[in-house]
Amino acid sequence: MKDIVITSRRIKRELLWILASFVASFALNVYAIVAYNGQLSELFWSLGFVAFFTAILYLLSAAVRLVFFTILCTRLTKNH
Repeated sequence: MKDIVITSRRIKRELLWILASFVASFALNVYAIVAYNGQLSELFWSLGFVAFFTAILYLLSAAVRLVFFTILCTRLTKNH
């Protein structure tokens, strides 16, 4: 049985995707607090929701990337 090797480049790329998901969800949280005149303390109290939304965004982006990669690989193999 072969070992699976995950390169450091792949790990860094996935960490960047997670960071981008966190920044997007945190920005949406800040927007919601400002739009609804919330208190600044809500920024910290809602970090659990931000983490959950980060996971959802990351999983959605992973699904979209998987579909895109599958279509790309399928087209490349058909041409050869």
